[in-house]
Amino acid sequence: MKRQLTAIIEREGNGYVALCPELDIASQGDSVEGAKANLQEAVELFFETASPTEIKDRLHDEVFITRLEVSVG
Repeated sequence: MKRQLTAIIEREGNGYVALCPELDIASQGDSVEGAKANLQEAVELFFETASPTEIKDRLHDEVFITRLEVSVG
């Protein structure tokens, strides 16, 4: 079974941090591709080892990503 999830990747220091907001799982890597691959591995391991109850409790089906415009200063 395949499932589409979100990956948010941002630069942090000399590397990148990747987050899957649907499951609140994060990973990191030296490049965007590395962070994404590490996050994919972490998410796959979660689904392999978590109980159905844990998956149900952690999985958020509605995640909205948008941009904000705010006044600064």
